[in-house]
Amino acid sequence: MKNFVLAITGASGSVYAVRLLDVLLYAGYHVQLTISPAGAQVLKHELGLNVDLNAFASHQILPDDSEVSEDSVLSRLRRPHPQSEHVVSSVLSESETNVGKLTYHHYQDFSAGIASGSFLTAGMVICPCSMGTLGSLANGMSQNLIHRAADVHLKERRKLIVVPRETPLSSIQLENMKRLSDNGVIVLPAMPGFYHNPLSLHDLVDFVVARICDQLGIKHEMTKRWGNDL
Repeated sequence: MKNFVLAITGASGSVYAVRLLDVLLYAGYHVQLTISPAGAQVLKHELGLNVDLNAFASHQILPDDSEVSEDSVLSRLRRPHPQSEHVVSSVLSESETNVGKLTYHHYQDFSAGIASGSFLTAGMVICPCSMGTLGSLANGMSQNLIHRAADVHLKERRKLIVVPRETPLSSIQLENMKRLSDNGVIVLPAMPGFYHNPLSLHDLVDFVVARICDQLGIKHEMTKRWGNDL
């Protein structure tokens, strides 16, 4: 079972992270999850999720349908628009579906496996990636486990994807993105496309998550591809 590291930091767009986590687990991968304090605050503010960083439980970030209010963003995300015939909700066909595994690491736990290059992973995604986190990575600062795990992926030449969500962007932020890109990091801004004729929030979120999965080499059917009978 492949390991993927998922870090959630304090930028807007936490819904992308929750959906990506759901997708990775559904596809049968082992997700090494870590969340910054600001990331937990955004999860609460945007999605109403109460994530306790010191006493984490999976249902806090992936609640059952019975725990999700009908008018919440998560509820709308789980109900694709009935006319979205071009979107296949399942990630993989049933014959290829496995049950994944979730392991949580406190953001201050430098003894976690993901803090070492000897711990093998298939890649890391920081989603969403705050500008503070981006700046720390671009300048080699390891102030928490998220920074350290990303630094490991850089030095080991493993896939590292950052998903920034900010607008407008300052010259400093653009320079930090270029510096990371020059060092092999995939900078994948949370910019949903509209050429697939989205009809719902589900469609827009899946567009970004699908692009992340493409970069990770994960097979999916979340969106129609350009040229495939759009």
